[in-house]
Amino acid sequence: MGSSSNRWRLAIGALVLAGMAVAAFAFIGDGDSTPTACAPPTEHSEWSVARRWNEATLNAIRRDTPAPTVHARNLFHASAAMWDAWAAYHPNATGYLVTEAHEADDVEAARHEAMSYAAFRILESRYLLSVGAEGTITELVELMETLCYSPDNISADGSSPAALGNRIGARYIEAGLSDGSNEADGYVDPDYAPVNPPLVVENRETQMVDPNRWQPLRIEGMTLQNDVPADTELQEFIGPHWGRVTGFALPGAGPEGLPLDPGDPPYLGNPVSDRAFKESVIEVIRYSSLLDPADGVEIDISPAAMGATTLGTYEQSGYTANPVTGEPYRPNIVNRADFGRAVAEFWADGPQSETPPGHWNTLANVVSDRIGSDRRIEGAGDPVDQLEWDVKLYFALNGATHDAAIAAWGAKAHYDYARPISMIRYMGELGQSADPDAPGYHERGLPLVPDLVEVITSATTSAGERHAHLAGHEGRIAIRSWTGALVDPETEVAGVDWILATDWVPYQRPSFVTPAFAGYVSGHSTFSRAAAEVLTGFTGSPYFPGGLGEWTTPADGLEFEAGPATDITLQWSRYADAADQAGISRLYGGIHVRADDLAGRTMGAAIGDDAWAKAQTFFDGSAGDPA
Repeated sequence: MGSSSNRWRLAIGALVLAGMAVAAFAFIGDGDSTPTACAPPTEHSEWSVARRWNEATLNAIRRDTPAPTVHARNLFHASAAMWDAWAAYHPNATGYLVTEAHEADDVEAARHEAMSYAAFRILESRYLLSVGAEGTITELVELMETLCYSPDNISADGSSPAALGNRIGARYIEAGLSDGSNEADGYVDPDYAPVNPPLVVENRETQMVDPNRWQPLRIEGMTLQNDVPADTELQEFIGPHWGRVTGFALPGAGPEGLPLDPGDPPYLGNPVSDRAFKESVIEVIRYSSLLDPADGVEIDISPAAMGATTLGTYEQSGYTANPVTGEPYRPNIVNRADFGRAVAEFWADGPQSETPPGHWNTLANVVSDRIGSDRRIEGAGDPVDQLEWDVKLYFALNGATHDAAIAAWGAKAHYDYARPISMIRYMGELGQSADPDAPGYHERGLPLVPDLVEVITSATTSAGERHAHLAGHEGRIAIRSWTGALVDPETEVAGVDWILATDWVPYQRPSFVTPAFAGYVSGHSTFSRAAAEVLTGFTGSPYFPGGLGEWTTPADGLEFEAGPATDITLQWSRYADAADQAGISRLYGGIHVRADDLAGRTMGAAIGDDAWAKAQTFFDGSAGDPA
């Protein structure tokens, strides 16, 4: 890295730390320090410039705190800025925030330059003070210099591509300070306060003022989802104000901060929905009971057995044949627990911790690579070049995931719904709700289910009996579940056994346990289905290329505990099948109930359709005035 770039980085850092980020553009850089010797990049020579900036954004996310709302916004703003720069050299297309008309002798070169400056300015501003900022800023500067552009050129005057890009970047930075995200104060909502006291995960006592509302966790040695150490042991709700952030195709949030209303989830103690609430809790316990690879149960996870789920339900029929090739899908027989664990971990926050919005960018890039040169938007017309394909895909896809974050978090804040760890522990401490005449009855307790939820008795704790190791806890509730009892996750498997309901933990890292925000609706489900709808519209097919998408978790590739024993290759026919699996993974992982997942899927489908429809109006110029 050149000395001018080092000076630039130091100057920007000092200004931002002094609260002068906006002024940085006006006071530094000489505007004419283009590198004198530069060759075009040779690594991934097939990548467009839009792909390069997308990959750099994903790397920035992987280094940073895993806040999916913030990263969805950053992905969209960077993508929209690149779109604005691309559209400036098109006779019909309309920009999103910035619409300018330019000509160039070499349009492709001008687009590359304008898009790079626009993306660079936004990403530098957004990630300068992030976790991992040193690595991120270094990568961004090096990418600029690899592309033969000087990061020191901050001039926004004139018609040059660099000036255009700098203007676009500045416009997005400015807009981001008044879009409702509270970026200036670290995206924090100072007005939210939980109604429930913290649940201390290491303790067995669970106190809740309202069992239907979210409860923060206190976790000793707490880390964030990507294993970055947290600076506190007490969770704080991430993004309760996000429903009021300016979206892409969403309607305004209104005074309730609720752009889309999924309707009420089931509530414990509600005469209408109490039963559904209890059934959903039992369902999560049952999924947890399937996570023991020693049980030896094998299942077929190919699209022949899984997929084609009806939206809003768990009804799935699978496929009699590959819809693209006409050939039957080959069986994919695996250990059931290895599948459940691999699903929970793969979808947790992305294969490389890039959060769900980034995860779907990763999947979209895989799809683009497989499509190759036959890039026909909506599956029709003449093939387009790689740059046009990528810039349009990222604009539509990330418009959808940005809207998904806003809608899902609007619902999370509005309903402030409990998570399974609070539900199970609270109900288990109260007792059982199946038999008023039996010991331990409480109307809000756990339903009894043979071989899954039982009352501990002197008979069941006798030597050799199933609850023998729980002797001394007679009268309390035991559940058969993943135990979470690990000393060395790299070599040990916790397995499934009878444990006290008040000891239950989800299949997650013990330093993480559950995300720091309310459950309803599931962000994963909303993000994933929204992205799936965009990919369906953009590619012109609901199916992965060749009718089969795959991702392999290698043997011994799990992180939460040892395993799997063999490679586990997840497979999907449709983009929607992958999205549905992302949703159900949260039940395997123990951090959502059915209502969270299904409402998120339904919302996501509508969000994705609307985002794709709106994106097309910018492509053909019918969008009118800039957003």
